[in-house]
Amino acid sequence: MFRSLSVRDYRIWFFGALVSNIGAWMQATTQSWVVLTELTDTNAAAVGTTMALQFGPQLLLVPFSGAVADRFDRRRVLMVTQSLLMLLAAGLGLLLITGQAELWHLYGFALALGIVNAFDTTSRQAFVSDLVGHSQTSNAVALNSASFNSARLVGPAVAGVLIAVIGSGWVFMINAVSFLAVLGALAMIRTRRITPPSSQRESQWRQLSAGFRYVRGRHDLLVIFSMVFLVGAFSMNFPVISSTMSLEFGRGASDYGLLSSVLAIGSLAGALLAARRPSARMRVVILAVGGIGIMSLIAALMPSFWSFAVTLVFFGFAISTMLTTANGFVQTTAEPAVRGRVLALYMAILMGGTPIGAPLVGAAADVLGPRSTLVISAIAGLIAFGIGLTWLFSERRLRFHRDGTHVRVTHAGRPGLDDDPGAQLETLTAPISVLRRGPAPIIGAGESVPQEGSTEAISIDGLIDVAGKSSRAPDEGDHDGDADGDIDGDIDGDIDEPGKRRGAP
Repeated sequence: MFRSLSVRDYRIWFFGALVSNIGAWMQATTQSWVVLTELTDTNAAAVGTTMALQFGPQLLLVPFSGAVADRFDRRRVLMVTQSLLMLLAAGLGLLLITGQAELWHLYGFALALGIVNAFDTTSRQAFVSDLVGHSQTSNAVALNSASFNSARLVGPAVAGVLIAVIGSGWVFMINAVSFLAVLGALAMIRTRRITPPSSQRESQWRQLSAGFRYVRGRHDLLVIFSMVFLVGAFSMNFPVISSTMSLEFGRGASDYGLLSSVLAIGSLAGALLAARRPSARMRVVILAVGGIGIMSLIAALMPSFWSFAVTLVFFGFAISTMLTTANGFVQTTAEPAVRGRVLALYMAILMGGTPIGAPLVGAAADVLGPRSTLVISAIAGLIAFGIGLTWLFSERRLRFHRDGTHVRVTHAGRPGLDDDPGAQLETLTAPISVLRRGPAPIIGAGESVPQEGSTEAISIDGLIDVAGKSSRAPDEGDHDGDADGDIDGDIDGDIDEPGKRRGAP
């Protein structure tokens, strides 16, 4: 479960980020409470607008944030973005402490925070693979999520107490100080990513469009992006849901913070279980979004504060499982040369849905009541689940065969076997190398930037084999990957080292 912590640089990054994440959760909790209770008269729509301003830049800046993550040293990018985030937190904290803060100040802060985070999030996600390498990426991504949710256990609860004791402005100041931990970790890390010389860099337009073209040819990624968009837009509006439900039950700031911490219990459990899995699997993502829909509906029916809090544990578990597994799937199946841009698209889809969903969910809370936010979340989760199932039954040709009381599952595995349960030997965990059919796609050398540790084969005429020798990415004959996302490259799912497969047919 914790194997990535054996890597020195990742271990330093993990604990530095954990301290900073605690401060970030304290700030996020305080920000929503300030908008809802101090700067407005319980206006949920204002909270939704703040979220839209904060996450909108993720969508608008995706081509540039992805190119920056692929083209520049990610460690240096993070040094700049983390420093800017520290200054923003200190600035708003001073405004709140001096009593000068107004609603438009919060809106401006949220927008600036979103712009910086658009570059920070993409580089931070891709930075993980720089520290641990491809074979450990899925585990490191899951541990990052565990760190994030561990901080969520502490941050919101502490923020709720501090708001009542010392005031909201000081919470922002404490968060500003917490950035020193992650900046110190970045300074101690020895790993240096080798960026390509300028002669190997392509034109700006070709660089920005390479990620879009790559994702367009990956049907499995398109399905994940669709599910993530629906959940991100309509189910992950925690500040709106938690704050309005707290008021629904007649609770204050401390209980609002407690709800966020309770949610984190399930989120942490989901992240740790994801860390135990050898690889990120598509079927887990599909099941998790179905769980989000069901738990949202159950939460909407809860009659008391504590029964509602209990359902949030399972709601957080489903959300964390989906996010951790989807993130790991994207990182481990995307080619290294375009990984930053693919991650930028993923984060844009995830966060970019918030400007659409958050204002609508906030308006629904004002007009129809807080419980309507959970009904909307349930509908979005169940629609996402339907999209995933449709993909399994159409492109993967998933079939169930009943022989008395025994049920066998088949899928479009080895060529020519179709779905005959008697002839098909592979299960839903068959690796992509078994499912591969047809030639591997190539893109011009001017369309992507090679990275350190990349396994692409570059031919004499300058073409890059996107699938590479490791057969990690789906090709034109099988864009959808396999049903559960196993991309390890051999029958039993083990990899001796990146780019070298063992036991593959």
